[in-house]
Amino acid sequence: MEKPTAIKVNNRYQITLPREICQQLGIEPGDELLVDRQGDTIVLLPKPKNPVDYLAGLHKEVWQNIDPQEYLRQEQAAW
Repeated sequence: MEKPTAIKVNNRYQITLPREICQQLGIEPGDELLVDRQGDTIVLLPKPKNPVDYLAGLHKEVWQNIDPQEYLRQEQAAW
Protein backbone atom coordinates (compact mmCIF):
# COMPACT_ATOMS: atom_id res chain seq x y z
CA MET A 1 0.00 0.00 0.00
CA GLU A 2 1.29 3.42 -0.90
CA LYS A 3 1.78 6.06 1.75
CA PRO A 4 -1.43 8.11 2.22
CA THR A 5 -1.35 11.75 1.16
CA ALA A 6 -3.00 14.40 3.37
CA ILE A 7 -5.22 16.98 1.70
CA LYS A 8 -7.32 19.78 3.19
CA VAL A 9 -11.00 20.58 2.83
CA ASN A 10 -11.40 24.29 2.10
CA ASN A 11 -14.14 26.58 3.44
CA ARG A 12 -16.37 25.60 0.48
CA TYR A 13 -15.97 21.87 1.33
CA GLN A 14 -13.78 21.34 -1.74
CA ILE A 15 -10.67 19.22 -2.00
CA THR A 16 -7.82 19.13 -4.49
CA LEU A 17 -6.60 15.74 -5.63
CA PRO A 18 -2.84 15.28 -5.93
CA ARG A 19 -1.68 15.47 -9.56
CA GLU A 20 0.31 12.23 -9.27
CA ILE A 21 -2.76 10.27 -8.21
CA CYS A 22 -4.86 11.79 -10.99
CA GLN A 23 -2.20 10.92 -13.55
CA GLN A 24 -1.92 7.35 -12.26
CA LEU A 25 -5.70 6.89 -12.50
CA GLY A 26 -6.15 8.76 -15.78
CA ILE A 27 -8.33 11.45 -14.17
CA GLU A 28 -8.31 14.65 -16.20
CA PRO A 29 -9.70 18.15 -15.55
CA GLY A 30 -13.45 18.09 -16.14
CA ASP A 31 -13.85 14.39 -15.34
CA GLU A 32 -16.57 13.53 -12.85
CA LEU A 33 -16.04 11.40 -9.75
CA LEU A 34 -18.60 9.40 -7.80
CA VAL A 35 -18.50 9.92 -4.03
CA ASP A 36 -19.51 7.00 -1.83
CA ARG A 37 -19.66 6.81 1.93
CA GLN A 38 -18.81 3.40 3.36
CA GLY A 39 -19.16 3.69 7.11
CA ASP A 40 -16.57 6.25 8.22
CA THR A 41 -14.72 6.07 4.89
CA ILE A 42 -15.13 8.28 1.82
CA VAL A 43 -14.49 6.53 -1.50
CA LEU A 44 -13.95 8.46 -4.74
CA LEU A 45 -14.46 6.56 -7.99
CA PRO A 46 -14.01 7.85 -11.53
CA LYS A 47 -17.49 8.15 -13.08
CA PRO A 48 -17.60 5.88 -16.13
CA LYS A 49 -17.68 7.85 -19.37
CA ASN A 50 -20.03 5.22 -20.83
CA PRO A 51 -22.09 3.37 -18.19
CA VAL A 52 -23.11 0.65 -20.66
CA ASP A 53 -19.47 -0.24 -21.37
CA TYR A 54 -18.71 -0.06 -17.66
CA LEU A 55 -21.46 -2.55 -16.79
CA ALA A 56 -20.83 -4.89 -19.72
CA GLY A 57 -19.78 -8.28 -18.41
CA LEU A 58 -20.58 -7.42 -14.81
CA HIS A 59 -21.18 -10.60 -12.80
CA LYS A 60 -20.49 -12.75 -15.82
CA GLU A 61 -19.35 -15.52 -13.47
CA VAL A 62 -23.01 -15.98 -12.46
CA TRP A 63 -23.83 -17.06 -16.01
CA GLN A 64 -20.90 -19.41 -16.57
CA ASN A 65 -21.93 -22.92 -17.66
CA ILE A 66 -25.49 -21.77 -18.45
CA ASP A 67 -26.84 -22.09 -21.97
CA PRO A 68 -28.78 -18.86 -22.63
CA GLN A 69 -31.25 -20.52 -24.99
CA GLU A 70 -32.01 -23.28 -22.49
CA TYR A 71 -32.37 -20.72 -19.72
CA LEU A 72 -34.93 -18.78 -21.79
CA ARG A 73 -36.84 -21.98 -22.62
CA GLN A 74 -37.07 -22.83 -18.92
CA GLU A 75 -38.21 -19.33 -18.03
CA GLN A 76 -40.86 -19.33 -20.75
CA ALA A 77 -42.07 -22.77 -19.65
CA ALA A 78 -42.52 -21.42 -16.11
CA TRP A 79 -45.05 -18.86 -17.36
